[in-house]
Amino acid sequence: MKLRQNQLWRSGGEHYRIVRLERLSVDYKTVDLNDPDGGTHHTVTKKEFCRLIKGATEVEEKAS
Repeated sequence: MKLRQNQLWRSGGEHYRIVRLERLSVDYKTVDLNDPDGGTHHTVTKKEFCRLIKGATEVEEKAS
C-alpha cells in the first residue's frame, strides 16, 4: 500500500483524507462527504494510521 497526500479512504461509514504525510507521521481528517471542508483533524504515527485503515478501500476521485 502506497500512501499519498490527499488520498481518501473509506472504512465502514467513516471517510479519512490524508492532509499531510511525513516520514513517520500522518495528519488526516475524518470527512463527511456532504461537507468536505469540515471534519476533525488528527495526527498519528504512520503505523497507527495503517492500522486504522486496515481493511479499508481507497475512494477514487472522479476527474472533472
